[in-house]
Amino acid sequence: MSTDFDNNSVLHAQTIEAPRVFGTTVTLEPRDFQAILKKQDQPLVVIQKWGFFVTEYRYLTSYKGLAFYTKSSEKLSLPPQTELVRASSMYLPG
Repeated sequence: MSTDFDNNSVLHAQTIEAPRVFGTTVTLEPRDFQAILKKQDQPLVVIQKWGFFVTEYRYLTSYKGLAFYTKSSEKLSLPPQTELVRASSMYLPG
C-alpha cells in the first residue's frame, strides 16, 4: 500500500484558517463561522450579547464534533432555520 498522495488520489476539502484552538473549541473569523453554519441543515447557535460601553456579540455552534466560536461588534446574519439559545454568560479560555 502506497503512502504517497497526489492531486488525483486525494479529495481536497475547503479549508478555513483558525487562529486559535482550545481543546475542541475553534475560534474563527465571523465570515468563516457563517460558512460553517451554511453547511448545516438546522444549526444550533448559542449567542451572548456582551459589553458595557462597546457591545460585542459572541457566537458558539458545533459541527462534526467540534465547537466553533466567533465574536463580532455587529450582529451576524444567520440562516433562517437557525435555532438560537441566548446565554447570559459564556466562558471560553484564552
